[in-house]
Amino acid sequence: MQPIDVESVKGVGDLVEAFQTTSVQARNIGRCYQVWKNMLRDRKRPTIFLGLSGPLIAAGLGKVIRDMVRLHMVDVVVSTGAVLYQDLYQALGHKHYIGSPTANDVELRDLAIDRIYDTYVDEEKFEDLDRLIGRSVDKLEDRGYSSRELLEFLGRDITKGESILSVCAQEGVPVFSPALIDSSIGIGLTLHYGRTRAEGKKGFFLDAVRDNYELVQLLVHSARTGVIYVGGGTPKNWINDGIVMANYHYEREGEGHYYAIQVTTDVPHWGGLSGSTLDEAMSWGKVSRSATKAMAFVEASVALPLIFGALYDRRKEWSPRKGPRFRWKGDHVVD
Repeated sequence: MQPIDVESVKGVGDLVEAFQTTSVQARNIGRCYQVWKNMLRDRKRPTIFLGLSGPLIAAGLGKVIRDMVRLHMVDVVVSTGAVLYQDLYQALGHKHYIGSPTANDVELRDLAIDRIYDTYVDEEKFEDLDRLIGRSVDKLEDRGYSSRELLEFLGRDITKGESILSVCAQEGVPVFSPALIDSSIGIGLTLHYGRTRAEGKKGFFLDAVRDNYELVQLLVHSARTGVIYVGGGTPKNWINDGIVMANYHYEREGEGHYYAIQVTTDVPHWGGLSGSTLDEAMSWGKVSRSATKAMAFVEASVALPLIFGALYDRRKEWSPRKGPRFRWKGDHVVD
């Protein structure tokens, strides 16, 4: 163990590399940084999946995530609907405001202010965005869509300002949200559904099983995969389950993810998935038994800027990294 010498630190790259020879969660942050850098430098060009959950946009991480996409540090994004929705809200010029976790929530309700811990958002602007999403989806033909198809469409159709969805659409990075209806995007889709039903039309609808099949397509077209989990929840479980689905579909017992990192505040001893260790995932075959992996129990608004900032500081060591261009023919990835 080496004490951190702040006088010798000349940037976030130096700091996070110094973490590698310290202890506790600082060391784990340093290890996450090193594993991610290994992914980026791997000559076999692993497909890197990014799982997002938690109040990341309220925490100010929207640009960090967009920059990760632009720099081709990730190849596929799997997110909760809330992360994508709040990023769209901000891209349309609406604000997240500095608030207080001890505010009077009854008073906030009277003022149409929604609270995300210590951050405020405008309930009336949320309602406007719900309706905008519903009207946008009205333009789609009557059939079932994967969340990837829908989110790419929204990234191109709701184009004012920059959003994670618009940048991913520009860079050819697929975005999935397997629990999309559990978000305000789902509210917008319900408005569309109610309107088309009243008109006697079939309308747009989400095909959740198609999501699974498209994930399998990405996995089997990847020589090697890596995963980055920010938080846990459905994105983590769904990406991991993709390995099992791919093995079933192709009747083979393949290796799990070759690289894996996670930052989370959940802990393993409650038995929940968000805090379950990457070692535990090996028992399911979801993470390779020979995987390079690291896990830091640090809240994302602290951990992600540190790790990303260090990689950005050291980008000459792994950049440029060529971004994949997955070509879709219906629900198939074609070579």
